[in-house]
Amino acid sequence: MTRSILKAWLVAAVAASIATAGSNSDQLQVYDYVVVGGGTAGSALATRLSQGLPDKTILLIEAGPEALDEDRINIPGMKGSTLGTLYDWNFTTVPQTGLNGRVLGANRGKVLGGSSALNLMTWDRSAAEEYDGWEQLGNPSWNWKNMIAAMKQVETFTGINSSNYGNQGVGTSGPIHTIINRVIPAQQELWLQSMADLGIPHNLNSLGGNPIGYMNQPSNIDSRTWTRSYAANAYIPKSGSNLHLLLETRVAKVNLRKGRNSYTATGVTLQDGTIISARREVILSCGAVQSPGLLELSGIGSKAVLSKAGIDQIIDLEGVGENLQDHVRYQASYQLKDNFTSFDILKYNTTYAATQLALWHANQTSLYDYTGSGYSYLNWHQVVGNMAAKLNSLAQNVVLSLGSVVDKKKLQYIGSLLSPQVEVIFSDGYTGVKGYPTVGSPLYGEGFFTLIGVVMHPLSRGNIHITSADVDTKPLIDPQYLSNEYDVQAAIEAIKYCRKIANSSPLSSAWVSEFEPGMAVQTDEDWRQYVLNTTLSIYHPVGTCAMLPKKDGGVVSPELIVYGTNNLRVVDASIIPVLPSAHIQTAVYGIAERAARFIIEIS
Repeated sequence: MTRSILKAWLVAAVAASIATAGSNSDQLQVYDYVVVGGGTAGSALATRLSQGLPDKTILLIEAGPEALDEDRINIPGMKGSTLGTLYDWNFTTVPQTGLNGRVLGANRGKVLGGSSALNLMTWDRSAAEEYDGWEQLGNPSWNWKNMIAAMKQVETFTGINSSNYGNQGVGTSGPIHTIINRVIPAQQELWLQSMADLGIPHNLNSLGGNPIGYMNQPSNIDSRTWTRSYAANAYIPKSGSNLHLLLETRVAKVNLRKGRNSYTATGVTLQDGTIISARREVILSCGAVQSPGLLELSGIGSKAVLSKAGIDQIIDLEGVGENLQDHVRYQASYQLKDNFTSFDILKYNTTYAATQLALWHANQTSLYDYTGSGYSYLNWHQVVGNMAAKLNSLAQNVVLSLGSVVDKKKLQYIGSLLSPQVEVIFSDGYTGVKGYPTVGSPLYGEGFFTLIGVVMHPLSRGNIHITSADVDTKPLIDPQYLSNEYDVQAAIEAIKYCRKIANSSPLSSAWVSEFEPGMAVQTDEDWRQYVLNTTLSIYHPVGTCAMLPKKDGGVVSPELIVYGTNNLRVVDASIIPVLPSAHIQTAVYGIAERAARFIIEIS
């Protein structure tokens, strides 16, 4: 199928669902299921409900537009260009005490497909023991066996038993298409060799529950068209006519009716006052930033938070908006020698960029295919050797002072050889903090590569809360990044290791100078200040409607039903109790698949 034919079919398929919700006269006022949030989880969930319950009606409400024709979303090499646009909620954090008062971006997708339309297309999974940890925290059936089965239902992976991948942990018949990128820069090949020379194993089955090692990691790209494969263009076109879409629409609150022992969600009130009723369930899939906020707008949460916002409390649930966890990144960038070509050439050579874009549109191999595939997942022993014991001791002291079940579970992973504690990404081109050299500066027109370090299980946990009953008022987001000494020291060791990799042969032969942080950074205090002044989010917020026992700060049960209700669910990244050692999109899709199965089985 050619790219143009496939795109036309996708647009027509989605438009058919939107047309049903195109005007108030056509819009039904009562549905069996109302799903709020047409992002990664919501689009997948609504589609599966449509398929599995053909005699039921499903409404999917999304605040953003449909953007199936948007090149900046579809073209892999344009990854990141939609951040800060109309497709982004453009949230920011409050000033972060642990980062010298800096305010960080907290980008989330505001478009059909949500953050699956904006992310950088990393397709990975954490260690099996981490999914088993969800069950150990009081969530029966939430384990590796069931999650990997659900996650495999999501994907069609092209490249089994190839030179870049084996055969473990991948699906072959799901809506999302995944593949290992066909563009691998020469400098990335040198990085792979350097990782091997540092004693890191080459992992050809990284999606199978044992991610430790280095690898060329898959991306969610459709190999038929070499476009981003995401929730909007992969799931929704497979839905039936019983799925209706309502786009560019905000939900103001969930409507609740008091029963003898619990509350029933009867539907939702839209921002314009329209009431849409739900015969069976209301499901929130607004993501880790906005699902807790919609609960609070509906009167579910902490009395202290609700009273400040001028909202009457209906259900007392202290965990709403708490337990916020996120990954942050630290980066080191290197100027390449002139005989290497980097992704940066698309920034400064407009003629070359136009030629490459024409190749992409002709469905031929192009630099615009590139998403980045050089990844490594490492335990502390691999990164710091004998210093791992010191970091573990530091983490123990922090957990002793914090004491939650989430922190204790993270401590188990920090000391494990099976669970990654540091991710190092080889990012071709400049993706640091300074910004690419400006026109007229000595380094404009040069190529770079960037090594990005990420600590997988930071012990910092924050919160997200509303401050007003007005749905348009943005929430206060306080991740409390680097708010303990373990997180600071872990960050320092991660970025130091990035420099160690860059200085290891043969990668060291590819570059002429360290552009960032620069060789002036040498002492422990230098590294500390570099981390505090340059740390950025990698946009993996989880945990704010945690699937935990209520006594442990939980918001939803193992069936994903909000405590105190009988038919209000949350299905998205906010239910993940412990931040995984991976990018979160495969887990979010898996959660949606499992939730759909729960709902279909009881209907």
